[in-house]
Formats: sequence, C-alpha cells, structure tokens
Amino acid sequence: MPLKAYGVLITRAVDTHREGSVDTPHYQIHLTDDRGTHYRVAVNVKSQERPSELLYLVDDDFRHPVTAHLEGLAPGWNTLPSGPGGPNLDLVRGNLFDPARLRTLPPDVDGPDNDLADLLDHYVRRAVADQEAVLYVFGERWGPEPAVRDKVFGFLPGNGVHDIHMNQGNSGRFQGDDGVWQDGGLLIHFPAQSRWVGVFLAFQSQSWHTDDITGHTIVPGDGGGDGGGGGTRPEPGGEPVRIVAALVNPRGPSPESENVTLINASPDPVDLTGWHIADRLDHRCPVPEGQLAAGSSLSVPLTGGVQLGNGGGRITLLRADGLKVHGVSYTAQQAGREGWTVVF
Repeated sequence: MPLKAYGVLITRAVDTHREGSVDTPHYQIHLTDDRGTHYRVAVNVKSQERPSELLYLVDDDFRHPVTAHLEGLAPGWNTLPSGPGGPNLDLVRGNLFDPARLRTLPPDVDGPDNDLADLLDHYVRRAVADQEAVLYVFGERWGPEPAVRDKVFGFLPGNGVHDIHMNQGNSGRFQGDDGVWQDGGLLIHFPAQSRWVGVFLAFQSQSWHTDDITGHTIVPGDGGGDGGGGGTRPEPGGEPVRIVAALVNPRGPSPESENVTLINASPDPVDLTGWHIADRLDHRCPVPEGQLAAGSSLSVPLTGGVQLGNGGGRITLLRADGLKVHGVSYTAQQAGREGWTVVF
C-alpha cells in the first residue's frame, strides 16, 4: 500500500535541531506558514536496516521541469495524487538526477562538514537566514494532533511531514510503504539568486528496479517495470547505451519531427530490438530494431503520440523487457530555442 497522505509542504524554515544520540536519528526542521501554522519535518539521516548510511545527492543548481509545476501551488500543505506529468517526485521515473551520482555519508560524527546532518544543516540554515527562501518538502503528512505538543520544537498542535526519502523498492517490513510517484525530497528556492537546490535521499537497502504499478522491487529478469540498477544504485557508466541529445523544438509548423539521439559508448554492439523511448506521460515509441555498433550513434524519430513538450519534459530509454536503461530531463528554457538540439 502506498503512502496514505503524500504531498508537498511549501513554506519557510525558522529553526533546526540535530538528533545524534538516538537509535534512529533525524535532522529536524521547524517551519511555519503565513497563517501561523507550525510544522516539523523529520529527515532520516540513518537507516534501520544495514547498511545504515544513507545515499544522498545535493544539486545546488537544480534545473528540472518539476519546479515549474511547483510554482503554481498554494503555500502550505498540498496533497498530490499519484501519477506522472505533475509536481510529484519519483527518483526512479522522474529523471531528477543520475542515480550513479549518489554517495553515502555517516549520520552524525564529531567534526565539521563530515556527516549527513552537517550537509543538511549547510543548506537549511541558509534558508532560515534568507527571509525569501521557500522550502518544498515532499513526503507523508501527519497531524494536526490537537492534544499533542510537538516533541522537538514544542508547538501545539503537533503537525508535520516525514518520509523525506525514496519511498519505493523497500525491503522487509517497509514494503508496505512502496508506491510510484510518491518519493520524498527537499527542494529549496532562493528567489534572489534565481536558484533551486535539490536534496535527495535513499536507503542502500532500496532497489532502483521497481514495478510501475506497485513500486515493489522487481527481481532482475522479471521484466515489466521502469526501474534500473537491479537492487542497488546503478554504477557510473554501467549502461552502454545512453541518451545524449534531443531535437525538442524543430523548426516549422506542427506536427514537428522530433527525435532523440542515442550512443553506444561500449566496445561491443548492442541489440536494440524491442527497445522504446518514453515521454513524460509514459507514451512510448519503438527504437529502430537491430544492432547498434560500438561507438555509434542513432537518431530515433518519435512516433506513436510521443511528444517532447516545449514547456519542459523527460525522456526515458527502455529495454525490450520494459526496464529503464537511461533517462534525462530538460527545461522550458532549454527547449525555447527553435531548431536547436538539446545536448545532455
């Protein structure tokens, strides 16, 4: 069963608190909105399953079409229905970043700038100090609890958001939280710098190879999903065929002749028979069948209703068994130059 109350909290951060001595420490953030509603955001910095260190990625110049969807939402809590094409996060399907870039950090150790709590503190305290900075916190809502005072910051009623991490591909007793388009994360907007910061977390025990409906782990070879990595994060350069460019906004009237360029970076040929390209709404078109020679590129014309919108989107390459090989995204700014090919 997926999360019961998934959505995004949009408001300001006013304080932080580190938990370093408990069995399941969190980095706690105190937020409040213009109506005086208080929230606590509990960010995991340690896993209850081994290995205990979390995977993390911080993009301090985050550019993705999801930010355009977020700017239209109201301040405060926003419940988000599951599905592609909106502001939801999905670390497997959303092409928010390359999972091979994820690294690990211990939760809380002595010394400066050497653990996950330090990393979170660096960015969140910047937001606390900036009166214009806005946090977009994705996860599961709890509360309000009228008779329960918050255990960390003391406000009443108790109220907040947790599961600020990947929420699919779980193992053991946490499989009940699995779902698609319901991943947690933290985005921070600094308007004065026209900059977004993205903070993404996952447990090492989670799979990056998950079912499109349930979000459960798919055993490698089962097929029928849009995952990738077979139970661990993909290795850097592990997949031989990658998306390297796309003609998103061709010159001329509609319908436009869009295309996606693939390259085989490996020293061996790759059989592309049965492979597909998918757009942001998961519409799919076939890749030309046959062998792609080592070091060769291939321009794939988009057919069958697959569209690369000029307002930003994502492009995903799928194997014959439906599993994700590679994915990229582009923004409206990148797509704005008519006739130019976007290079990834």
